[in-house]
Amino acid sequence: MNITLITTGGTIDKVYFDSKGGYEVGPPVAERILIDGRVVDTMPIVELFRKDSLELTEDDRVAIREAVVACGTPRVIITHGTDTMVETARALDRVFDKRVVLTGAIQPGGFSDSDASFNLGMAVAAVQVLPVGIYIVASGRVFPARNVHKNMELNRFEFLDPPGPQQ
Repeated sequence: MNITLITTGGTIDKVYFDSKGGYEVGPPVAERILIDGRVVDTMPIVELFRKDSLELTEDDRVAIREAVVACGTPRVIITHGTDTMVETARALDRVFDKRVVLTGAIQPGGFSDSDASFNLGMAVAAVQVLPVGIYIVASGRVFPARNVHKNMELNRFEFLDPPGPQQ
């Protein structure tokens, strides 16, 4: 498949600690999701961070960009927290030679009602067919990084401008 998967944390990797009454970013769930989804081709998984996206710094975004540029595949999927995913996608806008898809989840990947499996599955499909560029896959859609925002009130991603007939 020639895809590298980079994990940065976010809700997709959050786990609930009953005794603490809260969530923490745990180990990446992407490999389990890919196995459960019967993705037959293996892909390298690079764990960069275990951070909530609200904790990511500009230095972290530089590290993400460097990891994308350095990986030896033309296609990259990044799992990321949804709150600042758009910022990171836009920080990657000068990566001109790869197909990069960022995705995450509104509910932790370990929850039965999580959108993690659907989003990661869409990302695997999308990164194989999209032209070179930076994209976000969420809310059942593929968004070019320059034409998306997260609607915090509705907790979903939306186009900034109405999409053209092909989107």
